[in-house]
Amino acid sequence: MDCLIVTNQRDITSDYIVQELKRRGRSFFRLNTEALATSELVFCLQDDSFDLRLGGSEVRLSDVRSAYFRRPEIPSSTSSLEDGYREYRTNEWLSALKSVYLYLSDRWFSHPSAILMAEDKPRQLRLAKSLGFAVPQTLVSNSFAEVRRFTMGKTVVGKPLRQALVSPFGAEQVIYTTRLPEIAEPDRQGIGAVPAIYQTEIAKRRDLRVTVVGERVFAVAIDSQSTSETVTDWRRGSVPGLAHMLVELPPDIEGLCVRIVQQLDLRFGAIDLILDAEGRHWFLECNPNGQWAWIENRTGAPISSAIVDELERIGRR
Repeated sequence: MDCLIVTNQRDITSDYIVQELKRRGRSFFRLNTEALATSELVFCLQDDSFDLRLGGSEVRLSDVRSAYFRRPEIPSSTSSLEDGYREYRTNEWLSALKSVYLYLSDRWFSHPSAILMAEDKPRQLRLAKSLGFAVPQTLVSNSFAEVRRFTMGKTVVGKPLRQALVSPFGAEQVIYTTRLPEIAEPDRQGIGAVPAIYQTEIAKRRDLRVTVVGERVFAVAIDSQSTSETVTDWRRGSVPGLAHMLVELPPDIEGLCVRIVQQLDLRFGAIDLILDAEGRHWFLECNPNGQWAWIENRTGAPISSAIVDELERIGRR
């Protein structure tokens, strides 16, 4: 089998990979992990075989030549066991899924463990600075005194350290990057609740989303300053008419984007940069498994083709 795609049934981005694999006549299996608990899983030490039988199909992992880790979900069980065993069942299937990941070893486009490690924002920022990126002054803290000291006398934005989605009262909400007012005593409890990222605000000319696939770079300028709603965070409000345009980065910045992805032990990275009024590029973050299908839709950038090129390259080793 040429490729295993590990994701969930609602992941539209994986559809682009499926279409490209079909166009090239490549064999693949899409493992929607929420259905894993309905499969038969067989690992046999004697012949080092690891098989999955799911939905009338059988996948022998030893035959998989490359694998793409996208958006797996927690396996959900339809077992008739009483609810008191639900946590046990879930944890056992998660353990089995981890075994699948480790069995595939170096056949991953980006290994799940490398993705997990690369999600650490302080690590990203330290690495970006060491490579030569311009990085805003940054504090990660839940100390009211430290945050107040850091923000005093300058314009600062705040954003989550990891989780940008919250569900108060069952309604899902996004925590956007937000320009902060002057920190005062009533903010003590909120700041102390969780660590967050605080950065000096960079006056933007525009935002840049840079998608790195192997050594290929697709840079898109996002006209975030054209509406007041998107000045601080271009995702806010999901403005449908926000202009996206393919651009070329300066060679040194393009090289830094490739290097940080490689240094994070990845073959893919979705990097957020800022271009300031003086033409300087600032690093914000690198999403090791970020969304990219909307960029291909909006600009025609052949990202899915580049990813499948990499998967084919892995499969030829």
